[in-house]
Amino acid sequence: MITRKNVSTLFCWRSATGFAFLAAVGLSLSGTAVPAASQPTIITLTQLGCQFLESENGVDHMYKTTKAADCKEINARTERARLAKAKVLRLKPGRYIFRVTNKNVPYGLGFWLRGKGFGRVTLPSVSGGGMDLGVTLEYKITLRPGEYFYSCPLNPTPDYRLVVDG
Repeated sequence: MITRKNVSTLFCWRSATGFAFLAAVGLSLSGTAVPAASQPTIITLTQLGCQFLESENGVDHMYKTTKAADCKEINARTERARLAKAKVLRLKPGRYIFRVTNKNVPYGLGFWLRGKGFGRVTLPSVSGGGMDLGVTLEYKITLRPGEYFYSCPLNPTPDYRLVVDG
């Protein structure tokens, strides 16, 4: 038998579950979409001997390296010219995952993203190592406006530029 109390109880229960459902599917009571928590943007980088492939416009310089000292010698001769042609990574503020792969370097690598100059103290930073041959690691960071560098100190690469504005 339907009574006023049953209808009232049913309406309250359905309203509460309805609000939860609306929140779960990302809708507001007005029927407009509520922005979901933004997913991080994935930036893919590939490390080769003494370089990041994407940062050098996809040019594989075919450097052969068996130890960090090899890259220091190579960079002493080539870094200035390579950086003059290097791609500046331009991003908007937000959440990112840098997915970095050691494609062909026969020793463990890392990744280090940090603010440029005084920004090294004031801007966010992320780093890590343990990236053996063929391994891909992810580095999560929320970037704020400013200028950054990224590199690998274990496979010494140039300090590539990253600019966040917006």
